[in-house]
Amino acid sequence: MKIITYAHQHDGIDRLGIFTDGQITPLNLSPGDFYAQGISAMQDLASSGEPTIAIDDVIVRPVVPSANKIICVGLNYRKHAEESGMEAPPTPILFSKFNNAIAGHNENIAIASTWKAVDYEAELVVIIGKNGRYIPESDALNHVLGYTCGNDLSERHFQIGQAGGQWLLGKTMDKFLPIGPYLVTADEIPNPQTLAIKGWLNGELRQNSNTSDMIFSVAQVIAYASQFFTLHAGDIISTGTPEGVILGMKEKHYMQVGDSYIIEIDGIGQLTNTLVEE
Repeated sequence: MKIITYAHQHDGIDRLGIFTDGQITPLNLSPGDFYAQGISAMQDLASSGEPTIAIDDVIVRPVVPSANKIICVGLNYRKHAEESGMEAPPTPILFSKFNNAIAGHNENIAIASTWKAVDYEAELVVIIGKNGRYIPESDALNHVLGYTCGNDLSERHFQIGQAGGQWLLGKTMDKFLPIGPYLVTADEIPNPQTLAIKGWLNGELRQNSNTSDMIFSVAQVIAYASQFFTLHAGDIISTGTPEGVILGMKEKHYMQVGDSYIIEIDGIGQLTNTLVEE
Protein backbone atom coordinates (compact mmCIF):
# COMPACT_ATOMS: atom_id res chain seq x y z
CA MET A 1 0.00 0.00 0.00
CA LYS A 2 1.19 3.51 -0.84
CA ILE A 3 0.27 6.16 1.73
CA ILE A 4 0.44 9.76 0.55
CA THR A 5 0.20 13.08 2.38
CA TYR A 6 -1.36 15.80 0.23
CA ALA A 7 -3.06 19.18 0.41
CA HIS A 8 -5.64 20.96 -1.71
CA GLN A 9 -4.52 24.13 -3.43
CA HIS A 10 -7.22 26.23 -1.74
CA ASP A 11 -6.52 25.43 1.92
CA GLY A 12 -3.08 23.84 2.25
CA ILE A 13 -4.26 21.46 5.00
CA ASP A 14 -2.35 18.16 5.18
CA ARG A 15 -4.53 15.14 4.43
CA LEU A 16 -3.87 11.42 4.20
CA GLY A 17 -4.73 9.11 1.31
CA ILE A 18 -3.98 5.85 -0.44
CA PHE A 19 -2.25 6.33 -3.78
CA THR A 20 -3.10 3.95 -6.64
CA ASP A 21 -2.50 4.44 -10.37
CA GLY A 22 -2.38 8.23 -10.23
CA GLN A 23 -5.44 8.54 -8.00
CA ILE A 24 -5.74 9.32 -4.29
CA THR A 25 -8.42 7.77 -2.10
CA PRO A 26 -8.90 10.16 0.86
CA LEU A 27 -8.71 8.52 4.30
CA ASN A 28 -10.41 9.40 7.57
CA LEU A 29 -7.16 9.84 9.54
CA SER A 30 -4.96 12.91 9.60
CA PRO A 31 -1.24 12.42 8.84
CA GLY A 32 -0.40 13.44 12.41
CA ASP A 33 -2.69 10.82 13.94
CA PHE A 34 -1.57 8.15 11.50
CA TYR A 35 2.14 8.52 12.15
CA ALA A 36 1.69 8.94 15.90
CA GLN A 37 -0.22 5.65 16.03
CA GLY A 38 2.01 3.89 13.52
CA ILE A 39 1.37 0.22 12.84
CA SER A 40 -1.67 0.16 15.13
CA ALA A 41 -3.36 2.74 12.86
CA MET A 42 -3.27 0.41 9.87
CA GLN A 43 -6.39 -1.40 11.03
CA ASP A 44 -8.24 1.91 11.23
CA LEU A 45 -7.48 3.01 7.67
CA ALA A 46 -10.81 3.58 6.02
CA SER A 47 -11.99 5.74 3.16
CA SER A 48 -13.48 9.08 4.13
CA GLY A 49 -16.15 8.53 1.52
CA GLU A 50 -14.92 11.47 -0.54
CA PRO A 51 -14.35 10.98 -4.29
CA THR A 52 -10.90 9.98 -5.48
CA ILE A 53 -8.58 12.79 -6.56
CA ALA A 54 -6.00 12.90 -9.34
CA ILE A 55 -2.52 13.43 -7.94
CA ASP A 56 -1.97 16.23 -10.47
CA ASP A 57 -4.78 18.21 -8.80
CA VAL A 58 -3.17 18.37 -5.34
CA ILE A 59 0.07 19.44 -3.68
CA VAL A 60 2.17 16.45 -2.66
CA ARG A 61 3.32 17.12 0.89
CA PRO A 62 6.17 15.50 2.84
CA VAL A 63 5.25 11.90 3.67
CA VAL A 64 5.81 12.60 7.38
CA PRO A 65 5.11 16.33 7.84
CA SER A 66 6.66 16.35 11.33
CA ALA A 67 8.77 13.77 13.14
CA ASN A 68 9.68 13.35 16.79
CA LYS A 69 13.18 12.30 15.75
CA ILE A 70 15.10 12.41 12.49
CA ILE A 71 18.06 10.04 12.67
CA CYS A 72 20.61 9.79 9.88
CA VAL A 73 23.39 7.29 9.27
CA GLY A 74 26.75 8.43 7.91
CA LEU A 75 29.14 6.35 5.84
CA ASN A 76 26.85 3.33 5.58
CA TYR A 77 27.70 2.01 2.10
CA ARG A 78 30.95 0.17 1.43
CA LYS A 79 31.70 1.82 -1.91
CA HIS A 80 30.82 5.24 -0.52
CA ALA A 81 33.33 4.70 2.26
CA GLU A 82 35.91 3.78 -0.37
CA GLU A 83 35.26 6.87 -2.49
CA SER A 84 35.52 9.00 0.66
CA GLY A 85 38.91 7.47 1.44
CA MET A 86 37.68 6.16 4.78
CA GLU A 87 37.51 2.75 6.39
CA ALA A 88 34.16 1.17 7.12
CA PRO A 89 33.08 2.19 10.64
CA PRO A 90 32.85 -0.51 13.33
CA THR A 91 29.44 0.76 14.47
CA PRO A 92 26.78 2.94 12.79
CA ILE A 93 27.61 6.66 12.68
CA LEU A 94 24.46 8.46 13.79
CA PHE A 95 23.60 12.14 13.52
CA SER A 96 20.35 14.09 13.40
CA LYS A 97 18.41 16.67 11.48
CA PHE A 98 15.57 18.90 12.64
CA ASN A 99 11.97 19.12 11.39
CA ASN A 100 12.78 22.28 9.43
CA ALA A 101 14.78 20.05 7.06
CA ILE A 102 11.72 18.06 5.92
CA ALA A 103 10.41 18.81 2.43
CA GLY A 104 8.17 17.07 -0.07
CA HIS A 105 8.28 15.67 -3.59
CA ASN A 106 8.62 18.40 -6.25
CA GLU A 107 9.24 21.02 -3.56
CA ASN A 108 11.88 23.61 -4.43
CA ILE A 109 14.89 23.89 -2.11
CA ALA A 110 16.16 27.44 -1.58
CA ILE A 111 19.92 27.88 -1.18
CA ALA A 112 21.89 30.99 -0.27
CA SER A 113 24.38 32.49 -2.70
CA THR A 114 27.09 32.01 -0.06
CA TRP A 115 26.65 28.22 -0.05
CA LYS A 116 29.26 26.83 -2.43
CA ALA A 117 29.27 23.09 -1.76
CA VAL A 118 25.71 21.70 -1.86
CA ASP A 119 25.72 17.94 -2.46
CA TYR A 120 23.01 15.31 -3.01
CA GLU A 121 22.65 11.98 -1.17
CA ALA A 122 20.08 9.43 -2.33
CA GLU A 123 18.87 7.42 0.65
CA LEU A 124 16.35 4.79 1.71
CA VAL A 125 14.28 6.32 4.51
CA VAL A 126 12.62 4.19 7.19
CA ILE A 127 9.52 5.31 9.08
CA ILE A 128 9.17 3.67 12.48
CA GLY A 129 5.72 2.29 13.25
CA LYS A 130 6.02 0.89 16.78
CA ASN A 131 7.70 2.23 19.90
CA GLY A 132 10.69 0.30 21.15
CA ARG A 133 13.81 0.36 23.30
CA TYR A 134 16.57 -2.27 23.26
CA ILE A 135 15.04 -3.78 20.13
CA PRO A 136 16.75 -7.02 19.09
CA GLU A 137 17.94 -7.15 15.50
CA SER A 138 15.72 -10.19 14.89
CA ASP A 139 12.62 -8.10 15.74
CA ALA A 140 13.70 -4.76 14.30
CA LEU A 141 11.81 -4.89 10.99
CA ASN A 142 8.59 -5.54 12.91
CA HIS A 143 8.92 -1.96 14.17
CA VAL A 144 8.89 -0.51 10.64
CA LEU A 145 5.73 1.12 9.31
CA GLY A 146 7.15 1.65 5.83
CA TYR A 147 9.77 3.12 3.53
CA THR A 148 10.23 6.15 1.30
CA CYS A 149 12.91 7.93 -0.73
CA GLY A 150 15.02 10.66 0.82
CA ASN A 151 17.69 13.16 -0.18
CA ASP A 152 20.12 13.93 2.65
CA LEU A 153 21.23 17.24 1.15
CA SER A 154 24.50 18.52 2.57
CA GLU A 155 26.51 21.73 2.40
CA ARG A 156 30.01 20.25 2.52
CA HIS A 157 31.85 23.48 3.35
CA PHE A 158 29.92 23.81 6.61
CA GLN A 159 29.85 20.06 7.28
CA ILE A 160 33.57 19.35 6.96
CA GLY A 161 35.30 22.48 5.65
CA GLN A 162 35.26 24.40 8.90
CA ALA A 163 37.40 23.86 11.98
CA GLY A 164 36.13 20.85 13.91
CA GLY A 165 33.44 20.14 11.32
CA GLN A 166 29.90 21.47 11.62
CA TRP A 167 27.73 18.48 10.72
CA LEU A 168 24.60 20.06 12.17
CA LEU A 169 25.05 23.29 10.21
CA GLY A 170 25.93 21.45 7.03
CA LYS A 171 23.05 19.00 7.21
CA THR A 172 19.94 20.64 8.62
CA MET A 173 19.32 23.76 6.58
CA ASP A 174 15.67 24.38 5.71
CA LYS A 175 14.26 21.66 3.42
CA PHE A 176 17.55 19.71 3.38
CA LEU A 177 15.71 16.39 3.80
CA PRO A 178 13.12 15.98 1.05
CA ILE A 179 11.20 12.71 1.50
CA GLY A 180 8.57 11.05 -0.66
CA PRO A 181 6.67 10.87 -2.84
CA TYR A 182 4.75 8.47 -0.58
CA LEU A 183 5.26 5.79 2.04
CA VAL A 184 5.25 2.17 0.90
CA THR A 185 4.07 -0.02 3.76
CA ALA A 186 6.53 -2.57 5.12
CA ASP A 187 4.50 -5.58 3.98
CA GLU A 188 5.36 -4.68 0.37
CA ILE A 189 9.10 -4.60 1.10
CA PRO A 190 9.84 -7.67 3.24
CA ASN A 191 13.59 -7.35 2.62
CA PRO A 192 14.88 -3.75 2.45
CA GLN A 193 18.41 -4.98 1.64
CA THR A 194 17.67 -5.89 -2.00
CA LEU A 195 16.57 -2.53 -3.44
CA ALA A 196 18.20 -0.77 -6.37
CA ILE A 197 18.83 2.89 -5.50
CA LYS A 198 19.66 5.50 -8.14
CA GLY A 199 20.09 9.25 -8.46
CA TRP A 200 20.19 11.59 -11.48
CA LEU A 201 21.60 15.13 -11.50
CA ASN A 202 19.93 17.05 -14.32
CA GLY A 203 19.29 13.75 -16.10
CA GLU A 204 22.82 12.37 -15.63
CA LEU A 205 23.00 9.13 -13.65
CA ARG A 206 25.26 9.83 -10.66
CA GLN A 207 24.35 7.18 -8.09
CA ASN A 208 23.62 3.60 -9.10
CA SER A 209 23.77 1.06 -6.31
CA ASN A 210 21.78 -1.37 -4.19
CA THR A 211 20.88 -1.41 -0.52
CA SER A 212 22.75 -4.73 -0.33
CA ASP A 213 25.92 -2.59 -0.21
CA MET A 214 24.94 -1.16 3.18
CA ILE A 215 27.54 -1.76 5.88
CA PHE A 216 24.80 -1.90 8.52
CA SER A 217 21.40 -3.22 7.49
CA VAL A 218 18.15 -1.48 8.31
CA ALA A 219 17.56 -4.00 11.11
CA GLN A 220 21.04 -3.44 12.54
CA VAL A 221 20.63 0.34 12.50
CA ILE A 222 17.27 0.16 14.27
CA ALA A 223 18.61 -2.26 16.89
CA TYR A 224 21.72 -0.15 17.46
CA ALA A 225 19.90 3.19 17.76
CA SER A 226 17.37 1.73 20.19
CA GLN A 227 20.16 0.88 22.63
CA PHE A 228 20.58 4.62 23.28
CA PHE A 229 17.04 6.05 23.05
CA THR A 230 13.47 4.94 22.56
CA LEU A 231 12.30 4.86 18.97
CA HIS A 232 8.75 6.15 18.57
CA ALA A 233 6.11 5.69 15.89
CA GLY A 234 6.64 8.41 13.31
CA ASP A 235 10.40 8.68 13.82
CA ILE A 236 12.45 8.84 10.62
CA ILE A 237 15.71 7.02 9.94
CA SER A 238 17.66 7.99 6.81
CA THR A 239 19.94 5.02 6.24
CA GLY A 240 22.93 6.45 4.36
CA THR A 241 23.93 7.08 0.76
CA PRO A 242 25.78 4.99 -1.83
CA GLU A 243 28.76 6.07 -3.90
CA GLY A 244 28.51 8.77 -6.55
CA VAL A 245 28.21 11.89 -4.40
CA ILE A 246 30.09 15.01 -5.49
CA LEU A 247 32.28 14.90 -2.37
CA GLY A 248 33.85 11.66 -3.62
CA MET A 249 34.76 13.01 -7.08
CA LYS A 250 38.22 14.25 -8.08
CA GLU A 251 36.72 17.31 -9.75
CA LYS A 252 34.01 18.64 -7.49
CA HIS A 253 31.36 20.69 -9.28
CA TYR A 254 28.78 21.20 -6.58
CA MET A 255 25.07 21.78 -7.15
CA GLN A 256 23.89 25.17 -8.38
CA VAL A 257 20.62 27.06 -8.52
CA GLY A 258 18.45 25.40 -11.18
CA ASP A 259 19.88 21.92 -10.65
CA SER A 260 17.40 19.09 -10.17
CA TYR A 261 18.03 15.74 -8.49
CA ILE A 262 15.85 12.67 -8.98
CA ILE A 263 16.07 9.70 -6.63
CA GLU A 264 14.53 6.34 -7.48
CA ILE A 265 14.31 3.26 -5.26
CA ASP A 266 12.88 -0.06 -6.41
CA GLY A 267 9.30 -0.59 -5.28
CA ILE A 268 8.99 2.93 -3.88
CA GLY A 269 9.10 5.47 -6.69
CA GLN A 270 10.84 8.71 -7.62
CA LEU A 271 11.56 11.79 -5.52
CA THR A 272 12.37 15.01 -7.40
CA ASN A 273 13.58 18.36 -6.07
CA THR A 274 15.10 21.45 -7.64
CA LEU A 275 17.41 24.07 -6.15
CA VAL A 276 16.28 27.69 -6.36
CA GLU A 277 17.81 30.97 -5.22
CA GLU A 278 16.96 32.01 -1.68
